[in-house]
Amino acid sequence: MLTKRIIPCLDVTLDSEGGTVVKGVEFVDLKKAGDPVDLAKRYNEQGADELVFLDITASHEGRSTMIDVIERTANEVFIPLTVGGGINSVEDVRQILRAGADKVSINTAAVKNPQLIKEASDIFGSQCIVTAIDCKRNPDVENNPDKTIIELEDGTPAWYEVVIYGGRKPTGLDAVQWAKKVEELGSGEILLTSMDRDGTYDGFDIPITRKLSEELEIPIIASGGVGKPEHMYGGFVDGKADAGLAASIFHFGEFTVRDVKEALEKKNIPVRL
Repeated sequence: MLTKRIIPCLDVTLDSEGGTVVKGVEFVDLKKAGDPVDLAKRYNEQGADELVFLDITASHEGRSTMIDVIERTANEVFIPLTVGGGINSVEDVRQILRAGADKVSINTAAVKNPQLIKEASDIFGSQCIVTAIDCKRNPDVENNPDKTIIELEDGTPAWYEVVIYGGRKPTGLDAVQWAKKVEELGSGEILLTSMDRDGTYDGFDIPITRKLSEELEIPIIASGGVGKPEHMYGGFVDGKADAGLAASIFHFGEFTVRDVKEALEKKNIPVRL
């Protein structure tokens, strides 16, 4: 069994200080959590396997990603760094990689122009391209017979709708069908975030995580809802994810990365300590 990765996530917004890590619930009610470079250093020291840096308002605000903050972050950490937010072209991907990122996460731009995934993976290699899929449960199954219907925890049926612009705009796209398409286009990994679970401390959205993990060959990073180490365990065992991403529990000091890894190791989940 491959080692499971624990990945802290830095959701960053541009402000007067040049960039601040924030955390909200279901993508709203954002609270400040600290300086991105300071937090990145902390997680690097705690033994994080990777870091994800998401400029969460870049697409909505129609601007490019904060290159200077990425450069400063990349200078301080020695683990793989994935950067997303406001990436709309091959040239944007090139700039982010040049600034020190190891991988680039594409979300809104991929939905609007799927060929961007293919172009970027052809040039830089699929290992550099992560497609971020933000999705929300949609209970309207009667009017959506063409969608992938998934049974939720309580037995009710639903499909998962892809949302873009930081959760502001539903697309009508089915998350499972979209994930299969991005795999075909050359994406090396999927960062899956359930809006219904984001910031809730209720654990990962297992039904959609398991569905993608079973249906796709590429790794699935589960994201949204981690409140304690047991939720990571559920993501790996029940959701079959390859990696678990979390923000709140790390940013606000409830658990360190090492706490989570030690708890997982006790339950026989292979992690790098």
